[in-house]
Amino acid sequence: MDEHSKKLEEEIRALKDRNARVEAEKAWEVSVFRTMTIAAITYVVAAVILYSMGVKEFFLSAFVATAGYILSIQSLPVIKKWWTGRHLERE
Repeated sequence: MDEHSKKLEEEIRALKDRNARVEAEKAWEVSVFRTMTIAAITYVVAAVILYSMGVKEFFLSAFVATAGYILSIQSLPVIKKWWTGRHLERE
């Protein structure tokens, strides 16, 4: 019985570790830091591409792609809620 208890304790510990990892990944997915990091990378990449294309105001123009990213991220929770509601109704 003692060996069985140890095995159960190991399984519980493994589940707790997995849950902690999953929660950390969820927190990362919705973090402001992640959003701003991707927005900054998007801005730099867009600016470089626009500069290489010869666009005069490439710094200002790069905001278009960045603003599009930020707006899409802000609208995703609303779209997700709508989609999950419709999905649950079908079941």
